Amino acid sequence: MKHNIKNIIGLAIVLISQGMTAQFYVGVQTGVGNIQSDVEGTVARHRLGGAVKAGYIYSLTNHIGIGSGLEFSQYKQEVFLNNSSSTLSNYEIDPSGSAFIYNVTTSNYKEKQTLHAIQIPLFLQYKTNINKGIDFNFRAGAKYFLPVNYKIEATADYVNGTGYYPDANLIIDDLPEYGFGGQSNYSESGEYNTKGVIMSSFELGFTFDMGTNNSLYAALFLENGYGSILDQDSNESYIGYNPASVSDRKANGLYSTNKNAEIRPVAFGATLGWNF
Repeated sequence: MKHNIKNIIGLAIVLISQGMTAQFYVGVQTGVGNIQSDVEGTVARHRLGGAVKAGYIYSLTNHIGIGSGLEFSQYKQEVFLNNSSSTLSNYEIDPSGSAFIYNVTTSNYKEKQTLHAIQIPLFLQYKTNINKGIDFNFRAGAKYFLPVNYKIEATADYVNGTGYYPDANLIIDDLPEYGFGGQSNYSESGEYNTKGVIMSSFELGFTFDMGTNNSLYAALFLENGYGSILDQDSNESYIGYNPASVSDRKANGLYSTNKNAEIRPVAFGATLGWNF
């Protein structure tokens, strides 16, 4: 992975050095931004995402070019539990150093997720004229997808956290001064730890001449991430354990319950740009 990233960035730098002979472009894209997850027991409701982009295409022949640039993208979605009153368990350590099983039950838990990322594309473009002033374009390549932040806003009508100490066969369900018990109207923000991944990228569209060296570009795009953007070392409770209170419990997020979960970006929609 690191070797591929270095190759992509290195080739992008070489192309930038040749930028004076390239065709530049700016544009926007919008569509469904899907953060796909294999975390069991969760379901996502996707919202519109988008990106702004700028870059250039260096012509190798009359039909073939190679391009790169810089993009800033946004993904938004809401995540729920399949069963709105299910209980999830995780191992925790109390202030005395004793291990216990922390059981969290919520009512109507909802997690609003917002992911911002920088993308560095590298692609080949094939274009051919199909009519006066109209070219057909096909772009295929890869992007380095680097999350800038992945924030969550978690809410629930009710949260209840209980502790089970297997060595003593002891259940603690109502000791709020030690973090066990219920809380109404839960609302906290948090953030996932992330890392960069490679995405494949495809665009199919047309350019329309708008004057000397200027054209309008319209296309459909599909992007698919490979590998997980989640970066954590251990499984965590989606609502954290606070050893001093049943309030102010950290929002770790549903995807934190499985450190090996594959959380990857997928997007499709429309691109509109200006070449100059």
